[in-house]
Amino acid sequence: MDEQALLGLNPNADADFRQRALAYFEQLKISQDAWQVCAEALAQSIYSDDHIKFFCFQVLEHQVKFKYSELTEVQQQLIRETLITWLQAQMLNPQPEKTFIRNKAAQVFALLFVTEYLTKWPKFFFDILSVVDLNPRGVDMYLRILMAVDAELVDRDVVHTSEEARRNTLLKDTMREQCIPSLVESWYQILQNYQYNNSELTCQCLEVVGAYVSWIDLSLIANERFINMLLGHMSVEVLREEACDCLFEIVNKGMDPIDKTKLVESLCQVLQSAGLFSIDQEDDVDFLARFSKLVNGMGQALIASWTKLIKNGDMKSAQDTLQAIEAKVALMLQLLIHEDDDISSNIIGFCYDYLHILKQLSALSDQQKANVEAIMLAVMKKLTYDEEYNFENEGEDEAMFVEYRKQLKLLLDRLAQVSPELLLASVRRVFNTTLQNWQTTRFMEVEVAIRLLYMLAEALPVSHGAHFSGDVTKATALQDMMRTLVTSGVSAYQHTSVTLEFFETVVRYEKFFAVEPQHIPTVLMAFLDHRGLRHTSPKVRSRTAYLFSRFVKSLNKQMNPYIEDVLNRIQDLMELSPPENGYQALLSSDDQLFIYETAGVLIVNSEYSAERKQVLMRNLLTPLMEKFKVLLEKLMMAQDEDRQMALADCLNHAVGFASRTSKAFSNKQTVKQCGCSEVYLDCLQTFLPALSCPLQKEVLRSGVRTFLHRMIICLEEEVLPFIPSASEHMLKDCEAKDLQEFIPLINQITAKFKTQVSPFLQQMFMPLLHAIFEVLLLPAEENDQSAALEKQMLRRSYFAFLQTVTGSGMSEVIANQGAENVERVLFTVIQGAVDYPDPIAQKTCFIILSKLVELWGGKDGPVGFADFVYKHIVPACFLAPLKQTFDLADAQTVLALSECAVTLKTIHLKRGPECIQYLQQEYLPSLQVAPEIIQ
Repeated sequence: MDEQALLGLNPNADADFRQRALAYFEQLKISQDAWQVCAEALAQSIYSDDHIKFFCFQVLEHQVKFKYSELTEVQQQLIRETLITWLQAQMLNPQPEKTFIRNKAAQVFALLFVTEYLTKWPKFFFDILSVVDLNPRGVDMYLRILMAVDAELVDRDVVHTSEEARRNTLLKDTMREQCIPSLVESWYQILQNYQYNNSELTCQCLEVVGAYVSWIDLSLIANERFINMLLGHMSVEVLREEACDCLFEIVNKGMDPIDKTKLVESLCQVLQSAGLFSIDQEDDVDFLARFSKLVNGMGQALIASWTKLIKNGDMKSAQDTLQAIEAKVALMLQLLIHEDDDISSNIIGFCYDYLHILKQLSALSDQQKANVEAIMLAVMKKLTYDEEYNFENEGEDEAMFVEYRKQLKLLLDRLAQVSPELLLASVRRVFNTTLQNWQTTRFMEVEVAIRLLYMLAEALPVSHGAHFSGDVTKATALQDMMRTLVTSGVSAYQHTSVTLEFFETVVRYEKFFAVEPQHIPTVLMAFLDHRGLRHTSPKVRSRTAYLFSRFVKSLNKQMNPYIEDVLNRIQDLMELSPPENGYQALLSSDDQLFIYETAGVLIVNSEYSAERKQVLMRNLLTPLMEKFKVLLEKLMMAQDEDRQMALADCLNHAVGFASRTSKAFSNKQTVKQCGCSEVYLDCLQTFLPALSCPLQKEVLRSGVRTFLHRMIICLEEEVLPFIPSASEHMLKDCEAKDLQEFIPLINQITAKFKTQVSPFLQQMFMPLLHAIFEVLLLPAEENDQSAALEKQMLRRSYFAFLQTVTGSGMSEVIANQGAENVERVLFTVIQGAVDYPDPIAQKTCFIILSKLVELWGGKDGPVGFADFVYKHIVPACFLAPLKQTFDLADAQTVLALSECAVTLKTIHLKRGPECIQYLQQEYLPSLQVAPEIIQ
C-alpha cells in the first residue's frame, strides 16, 4: 500500500495529505486486486492505526457492494475467510477495536450476508456463533452484525428498489424458516449469561430483540421465560430503559385484536404488581420518559384493538377492551401532568386517541366525564411557562416547549369536540379567577389564562370569526371574557408574554368590537403607547406593528372617529431614519411598512371627501419624497462603500414605504375616487431618477421596480409615459438577476395593456434580447452551480416573455424585428424546446411554437415560415422526447410532452394533408423508421 497516502487518513493530517488519501481511495476502488491487499492487512493485523483499518474495511465494503459478481469463487471464499479470521482475532486481541471499526466491520458482514445467504453461505449465523460462543467481545460483534443485518433488511429510512425489496422479503422468509429460532435461543443465553455482570452487552442484546420482534414470530419472544426476564430487567437501573424499549416493540407488533388485548393486560398486571404504576415525581426522568412511551404504546395498542373489534361487530370483546383502556387512564394522567415535558409529551398520543373514543360514544359515564375534566386541567396546567423560560434569548429548550405547546393545543381542540360546554366553562372559570387578581398573580398564570381564551377561537370553530352571534351561551361567555380582558387593565402587566398574548387575543376576536364598539379607544391607546408600539422590548414593538395593521383593517368604518388622532400619534413612528443621525428608531424598516400600510388604510377607508383624502395622503408621502431627494444627492457624492450601502438601503425603504401605502387601493378606480393619482405620479417622478444612479444599482433598481409593479395596478395607463426611460435605465449594465426581475415587469405591462404598448415593445424588444443573450453567453466556471442556476432561471424568464408577447396577440412585435432577428429568436425557442434539459422551459417553448404556428402557419403566413415549420418545428417535436434527459417520471416533463403534442396537432390543423404527407414521405423515413410503423 502507498504508506504516504495512508498518512492522510488521520483526521489531523494536513489538507494535501488528506487529498492524496482520498485520491488513493478512489484509485483502490477501481483497481482489480486492491481489495486483496486490504483483506490480507485485516486478516493478518498488519496495521495498528485505526484509520487504516477502517480504510481497509471501506475498500472491502465497496468491493462487496458494487463489484462482487466480478470475483471468482476462490476470491469470494477469500473474503468470507478474511472476515471470519478477523472475527476470531477480536477475541484474542489485548484491547478491543474502536467502536467505529466494529460498526464498519458489522456493515461489511451484513452486506456479505445479503449477497450470499440465499446461495453460498446459508450457515452464515451458525458459522459466526460457532466462532464467538459466549466470549464477550465475540458476542459484541455478533450483536452488531445482527443490527446491521436488520438495518439492511427493514430500515424504513432507506429507499429500496422493488428488486431489493423482493430480495429482502425472501431473505426474511428464509431466515424465519432456517435460523430465527436458533438466533432467539442465542439471545436468551446471552441475556441470561450477562444480565448481572455486563450491562452493556445486555442492553445491546435487548436492542436486537426489540429490532427483530417486528418481523419474526412473536411467540418466540412473547412467552413466559422471555417476558419474565424482561420484567426482571425493569427493576435493574442500568437495564430498565432498554427493557422498556424492548417491551414497547413487543406491544407495537401487529396482531389479532383479542390476543393483543390479552398480551397488554398480562404485561400490565406484572408491571403493576412490580410497583411501576405509582409514579414518583423524583424518579429517574430518563427512565420515566421511556416508561411513558411504553404506556403510550400499550394504550394506543388497546385503542387500535377496540376500533377493530367495533368494526368486526364483536361488542363483547370491544367492551372488555374499553374497560382495559379505562383502567390505564389514571396512570396516563399521572404521566401527562408530570413536570418533565418529555415524559408528558410521550403520553399525548394515548390521551388524544382516548378522547377520540369518547367522542364516538353516545353518552359518557360519570367516570368518563371526570376523566375529560382531569385531562382538561392537566392541559391547562402544562400549557404554563416555567420560571426558566428565556423570553429575550430563545434557544433549543424554548423551541422544544413551543413544539410541546402545539401538541397540547391539539389535545385542547380534541377536548372541545368531546365536550365544548365543559371546555368553555373551565376556561371561563380559570380566566375570571386569574383576571380578578392579575396584579398579584405570577406572569405565567396570567399569560395562560389569556392564552386559553385565545385558543378557544380555534377549539370552538365558527365561520368567519362570528363568535359573538349564534349560540347564545357561547357568545355571552366569550363576550364577557373579552369585556373583562379589555377593561381589567391587564394590558399594563409588566411582562412581554402577557402583553403579546393580550394583543394577539384582541386581534383574533376583532368581531367583539362590532358588538361593543365603546371599547375601541381603550384598545387603540394600548396599541399606541408604551404597552404596544412604544414598548421597551423590540420584539413586542415589532409584533404589535403587524397586529395593529390587522386590527385597523378589520375595524374598517368603525375607525372613522379616531382617524386623525391615530395619524397624529403614529407620525413619529414613520420617520425615515437616515444612517447619519445615529438615532435608533423605535421600529425596524420592516415594522414601519405595516405602519405605512395602516396609515394608507385609515385614509382610504375613511368617510372624508376626496379633497381631504388627497391632503392627508400628500402629508403622508411628501416627507418621504423630500427625504428621498436629499438622500439621493448624498449618495451621488458618497465615497465610502459602507455609507453608500446605508444610504441606498434608506432610499429603498422610502420607495418601499410609498409602495406599501398603495396597498389600501384595490385598483385604479379607488385611487381616482380618492383624488390620489397625482400624489403617486409625483412619487414616480421623484423615485425614477434613482435608476440612473451609478452606485448601488441592484438595491435601488429593485425598490423602484417594485414601485412600478404597484403603480401599474393603481395608475394603469397613466404610468405608460414613464416606462420607456425607466426600461432603458434598467437594461444598462445589468446582470442575470436584474434581468430576471425586470422581465416580469415587462410581462405585466404586456399582458395588461396589450396593443397599447406594441410600439414601445417593438422598440425595446431587441435591446432586451441583446441584454439577455449577453448574460447567457458569459463564460462561467464549470462547477459554479449558482451561476448555472441563475442562467437557467433567466432562460425561463426569457421564454416566459416570448410566451406573454405571443399569447397577448402581439406577434407583430416579433415579426417587425427584421428577418435575421426573427430567425435568431425562433432558433432560440427551438433550442429551448430540445437542447436544454429543463422541462419547465421546454413546456413554455412548445406553447410559443404552437401559438406561432396558429398565427403564422396558414397559407397567408410570413414568407419562409412554412419551411421553418417542416425543417425545425416538426423535428423538435420528435427529438425532444427522444432525448435521454426527457424523464417521463417527472410531472413537469409530462406537461412538456403534452404541449409538444399540441404543437404537432396545431401544425396538422394549419397545414392539413400536406403535413401527413411530409411525415410519411420525408421526415420519418429520414429517421430510418420502418415503413409499416410509418403507415
